[in-house]
Amino acid sequence: MLQDFWLHVQYGINHVLDINAYDHVLFLIVLAVPYLFRDWKRVLWLVTMFTVGHTISLVLASYGMVKIDGNLIEFLIPVTIMIVAIYNVFTAGKQSKSQKMGLLFVSTLFFGLVHGFGFAREFRMSLDKGDSKLLRLFEFALGIEIAQIIIVFVILFLGYIFQTVFRFSKRDWVMVISAIVIGLVIPMLLNSPMLD
Repeated sequence: MLQDFWLHVQYGINHVLDINAYDHVLFLIVLAVPYLFRDWKRVLWLVTMFTVGHTISLVLASYGMVKIDGNLIEFLIPVTIMIVAIYNVFTAGKQSKSQKMGLLFVSTLFFGLVHGFGFAREFRMSLDKGDSKLLRLFEFALGIEIAQIIIVFVILFLGYIFQTVFRFSKRDWVMVISAIVIGLVIPMLLNSPMLD
């Protein structure tokens, strides 16, 4: 039982850290890059909102309550990353207190929903016939949350290094990283089946 639990948690961790499906990592990068270590509670809340959205859409799709065209989701995933990256570029260097946290939380929840629908088909195929879907979803969500916390910690740590050791300004750090992510997302958008 414990072995199964850990196996499903690992599945969630691997889903986020999968090098071939780096869209999740790109979203986490643009989500966390404007923050510093002292903002860890806010970042943790954002990451958790993303996991909640991701899990809700997996529940809805796994139980057949909602069906969404896979091509639309494949298009929306890079769009969500692009929106956050562009938002970062326009707000870089501005006081974080001026950010509307309610809007950011709702947006992150929505982005989590979109990303979850993108993974729903693969998740359904991974279920064994005797599996409890809700238990599997909980274990999988736990794995996602663990992987996201690891990634966010790495981003905050790199931000700390670049801003203290290499003397990058916070504004430059956010702008450069967000611009790199935009550059990586443009081909994803252009290769989307929706644009064929």
